Formats: sequence, C-alpha cells, structure tokens
Amino acid sequence: MERVLIIDDDTGLCELLIEYLTPEGFQVDAVHDGQSGADQACMQNYDMIVLDVMLPKKNGFEVLQQLRSRISTPVVMLTARGDDVDRIIGLEMGADDYLPKPFNPRELVARIRAVLRRVKPDNGEMRHLAGPDRLLMVGDVRMDLGTHGVTCADAPIELTAVEFNLLEHLLRNAGRLVSRKYLAKTVLGREMSSYDRSIDVHVSKLRKKLGLEPAGMERIKTIRGVGYLYVLSG
Repeated sequence: MERVLIIDDDTGLCELLIEYLTPEGFQVDAVHDGQSGADQACMQNYDMIVLDVMLPKKNGFEVLQQLRSRISTPVVMLTARGDDVDRIIGLEMGADDYLPKPFNPRELVARIRAVLRRVKPDNGEMRHLAGPDRLLMVGDVRMDLGTHGVTCADAPIELTAVEFNLLEHLLRNAGRLVSRKYLAKTVLGREMSSYDRSIDVHVSKLRKKLGLEPAGMERIKTIRGVGYLYVLSG
C-alpha cells in the first residue's frame, strides 16, 4: 500500500481526501502546518506528498525547499486557481506537478497515479530489461532505466521523476521534433491546457541540470509554438 502525506491547514479538505484516497488503496496521513509537515515527510517513508502553498509556520515553498535538500519523494503542490506564478515557482523548485484549488478528488488521484507510474515503473517490465536494453545513451548522456540513474559527461545528475521521464522521451526521439502536447500527455499524464507552462518549466530545469554539450550548444532546442528537439551532435 502506497503512503501519501497531505500537508494542508484545511482540516475539512484533509478529511475529505483521506476518505476518498483510502478506498483507492492509499494509506494517508495529514499534517496541518508547514514545519510539522516537513519534519514528518523527512522522518517517515512516504511515496507521495501533497503540499499546499499557503500554510502556517512555514509556507509550501519553504517546505518544498527543505524537502528537496533532503529527500526525493514526489510532490504534488496545491495552488490557488489562476495563480500561475505559484505554479511556476513550485515546478522550478522541484515539485513534480500541481493542482489548482478547488479541485475534484478524482483528478488528484489521477495526478498521484501518473507521477507514481514515473517513479515506480512496472517491475515486470524492468525484469525484462537487461544489458544494453536497460541503457539509453545519446552523446555523453547515459540513462539506466533499471536504476533510474543518469550521468552526463560521466557525472551523476539528480533528476525528479518527471524530469527523468521527460529526458527519456526526448532521448528516444533524439533528432526529431517532439510536440508539447505529446510530452504533456506522456510525461504528465494529462492533456495540455492553453496556458499550461508545466512542460516548459520542466524542460528549462532539465537544460540547466544537463548544461551545454561539449561543442557549447544547447542540448534541447525549442521549436517555438510546437515543441522540443534533443539535438544530435556531430
């Protein structure tokens, strides 16, 4: 049973989500202030954290910063509807996804499951990956699909679950244009809305972590208004 920690000061919402998520097969705990939430998230082993932005004692961004300095547990942030700034900041700080309030609990379940699928690939599928099948290499970037390890120029790169999945799709299609709509569907597990910049933010973070290729060029090229292309050097 996968464990979920909800950090939100709305006790009524927490009770509702516990009632909804438990029959879906999740073990759910709830904490109602940022400091206690950060402490509990770091001390216990959770599979997913649902984190509100507006919290007493320590806000959601401060909590996320503390979490990312200590653990890699996936985080879905809850933001005020229409507050694009909060969403972008959360993604840039390492959140895996966001959900604007108010929301349908079914959509939260869908977001949680989508992120978890990227963190925990099917074990049966992984068992069939051996030797070269486990490795994906383009230039000096190497991905181990079995261990979720990534190196660039032989240096280890720490990626979130979404960034790992994003890089995998870009490398598998290296030299070919990949649309933003496709990436939203396959990486985030949802259709992309008109003003959704989530994929753009994740690509930006991925660029920073990978750095320039040896020739000094960007590894991921933006095709304005369409999508992205991982450049094949040489």
